[in-house]
This record gives sequence, C-alpha cells and structure tokens, in this order.
Amino acid sequence: MTHTTDDPLMGQRADKVDEIRRRGGDPYLPRFERTRTAHEVVDAHPDLRPGTSTGEIVSVAGRLMNVRRLGKLSFGVLQDVTGQIQLFVDRRTMGDEAFDRFDEDVDSGDWIGATGEVITTKRGELSVKTSEIILLSKALRPLPEKWHGLQDKETRFRQRYLDLLANEDARRVAKVRVDVIAALRRSFTERGFVEVETPMLQAEAGGALARPFTTHHNALDIDLYLRIATELHLKRLVIGGMERVFELGRVFRNEGIDSTHNPEFTTLEAYQAFADYHDIMELMEGVVPEAAVAATGGTVIGYQGRTIDLTPPYRRVPLLDLVAEATGVPVSFGMSRDELAELCRKHGITPHPAWGKGKLIVQIYERLVEQELWEPTFVIDHPRETSPLARKHRNDSDLTERFELFAGGMELCNAFSELTDPVDQRQRFEAQARAKAEGEEETHPIDEDFLRALEHGMPPTGGLGIGVDRLVMLLADEPTIREVVLFPTMRPEN
Repeated sequence: MTHTTDDPLMGQRADKVDEIRRRGGDPYLPRFERTRTAHEVVDAHPDLRPGTSTGEIVSVAGRLMNVRRLGKLSFGVLQDVTGQIQLFVDRRTMGDEAFDRFDEDVDSGDWIGATGEVITTKRGELSVKTSEIILLSKALRPLPEKWHGLQDKETRFRQRYLDLLANEDARRVAKVRVDVIAALRRSFTERGFVEVETPMLQAEAGGALARPFTTHHNALDIDLYLRIATELHLKRLVIGGMERVFELGRVFRNEGIDSTHNPEFTTLEAYQAFADYHDIMELMEGVVPEAAVAATGGTVIGYQGRTIDLTPPYRRVPLLDLVAEATGVPVSFGMSRDELAELCRKHGITPHPAWGKGKLIVQIYERLVEQELWEPTFVIDHPRETSPLARKHRNDSDLTERFELFAGGMELCNAFSELTDPVDQRQRFEAQARAKAEGEEETHPIDEDFLRALEHGMPPTGGLGIGVDRLVMLLADEPTIREVVLFPTMRPEN
C-alpha cells in the first residue's frame, strides 16, 4: 500500500498497519471483553504492599498514553474513561513472540486490551502484569507533545478529543457538565415536571429578544428559523393542560461570541401552572443548590479566586434600586426620557431613538450593575418595555413581575409571572413591531398562532429559563463558555 502522508511518524505507523494485515491480523478489531476499568482495579486494591502478587486476573482496555521500553521490560500507562492503570510488560511472562509483537506493533496513542495479574511493583506501583496485549485500534497520528499543542486554546477547542485525552482538567469540566445536567433533570422531575420536546425549526422565532438563524425548507418553500427559545411552545402545552413542563435542549442565536455567549447553547425552560415569580424564586433556591451539590459536593464554591455561597435564601432587590445605587441618582419612571438619555450618555451609552424609558434604564443596569452581582441575587421587577412576555406588575404598571438570577457576575436564570392576558400580549407584540420599524434590531415578532392559543385561556403560570452553560461555568470555575461547551463554534481553520 502506498501512503501519501509527508509525516514520517504517520508513515511508520501506516507501515505497521500494512505489516499486521500482511500477517493476517486485523489492526481494527470489532470488540474486546473488558472485565475491569482502571478505577475498579485501583479501588479494589488500595493498600497493597510493594512486591505483592494478588492472583487476580483482569482484562482492562483503553488508550496507551505512553510506554517506556527497557529491554526485556516495558511499562505502559493505559487510560480509560475512569482513570489510568500501569501495565507491567515482562518478556518472561508474555513469551518472546507476544512481547516482540507488542514491541513492534504497538505505539503510544493506540487502543489496546490487556489481560494479566494485578500486582504491585517493587516500588509499590499498582500494575497489571500482562500475559496478553491485543491491539484494538491503531492510531495513525501520534499524540501531541504534552506541553506544546495542547496548551494552545485554539487547538484545544478545535480538537477537543486531544484536549480530553491529555488534560485532566478538561475531563473534570466535562464531568461537571454531565453531573449538572443530570441534577437539573432530577430536580424538576422530582417536583412533578414532565420533560417534553418542542420544534427546533419554527415559523416564528419567538420567546426572546434575539436575532435568529434563517434557513429554507425546500419542500414547503418557506423560510424557517432555528429556535431562539422554547418558551412559546411550552406555554402552548400549559394552555393544553400540561401543568408542569420543562425542556432541556439547544437554542440558537445569531449574535456575537464572547466569554458568556456561544451561537448555540443549552437552556432549561420550565413552566408551572398556578405559580408566580415568587414561587419560581423559591424553586430556583432549591434547584441551584442541588446542582451545586451534585457537581462539587457542596453549596459553597470557589469561582475565579472568590468564594460564592449558594445556600439559600438569596438576596432579592428591585432593578431600579440597583441602578440608583450604581449611578447615585434616584432613577425612576418619574424622570423624563431626556434625563434618562443624558444619564446613559454620562456612562458611555449612546441612546437609540427607539428606546423608551424602560430600555434606557436597562442599558444602564447592564453596563454598571450586572458584572458586580457576585453573591446569588434575584434582580426583580424589570421594566415592561424590555419584558414583552412577562405579566404586568400588580403594583406598578411600568414594571413586570420578572427576575433574573445572578451569581459570579453572570445571569444564570431569567423568569417571570407569565403574561396570560391575550389583549395585553398583542399590544406588547405591536409595540415591539413599532420598535423594529424604528430600527431596533432585537425585537419580538407578532406570533399570531401563539396569540390564538392564548385566547383559549392560560392559567396563572410562572416560567423560567436557566442558562445551563453558565451554570456549568460557575460550578466548574471556568471563566469562558468555550471551556464548558465540548465543541464551541469557531471560524473554519481555512
């Protein structure tokens, strides 16, 4: 066989594949019977003295991370999903032919199966003294040098498989994500919520203020949008009588990429009939600590060099109070639009002509307040203008019964008492349409089908949306979303 690679190491490995096949072997076997994982071997033998032979025969399998060849002895490190175990490869135990096959055919990076006795070496290192080693899958590309390519973030994110292989911290973060998602599912199902699935391709991209990705369906000859939220379809289910529902899945927004934003990301949205935003705050005070315990073992965590206590109750403070505190000005809707616009300019914000008082206040809040909210904080009672799907506040018509949960300077959850009045909802959608006509980019479309559903009657409902990636960032102590998304969106290499 002719190999076209210019890499001499890859060429040597490809030649080995040819030689194995020439001998009638298969360098890519279909299966292997593993009897123990690396962790199970270690866990079963915690206190063996040096030079101990246990008599226990095991079969382990994984990737050979490195190998030291010392004449008639070789030492290898085998890594599987649970950890690592040393292989003690002795010519006297293996026999000349099998030892030579291992020496000639197998390289670091290959997937192998190994059978042998669990022992400790004279230095006390727990090992499998191999009687047989089987090549399961030949790696044509050698593993990168540990301290070079895998320290480059671009390489790590593009080739996550290498990152997971070489960096224990990448495996730790992946495990935190798995634990958080499992805990969230468990928390909601134990509280009587049922998990559902709603369309990712939608005729109207609603449920949030964001720009969607657009695609075209050829058979129907219509444009469709990748969902920016699951909200409106979940509310349809509540209208249909499903009183507690949640969905955990991907949503897509055609926006910038930064430390807390990726174009596709994971949310958990949930809706509870007969509840309001106070009930949802109590729900979050249960769900977040449960996720923290599952991922870290406790509710007091470290994030970016600082301690955060996720033990409830959490602080609850109106948005207007936080803006007033940050600016030193008693900000309220009693101020004129010009006064609020001038306050924006004072803090480096250029007001858009379409922004009303509520939007101006929120811009100041986002600029001055959000990143300073370190301890868990419910920021409550947001302006009506920037909350088109939230119920009007029962005590102040300029506000809505909405909260955002912040911790570590990040928004983790957005929630509200849902707007159930179809007439009010239509008016909000129409106000959004006017803002769009005046040049505002991120607005909510008028969704006639959702309005029709709402006209059939929706019970009082509390709803929430959790940014799962950001919650994982917090619990894994990672400063950027690209560290907690296994395959973040990146420019093509070319």
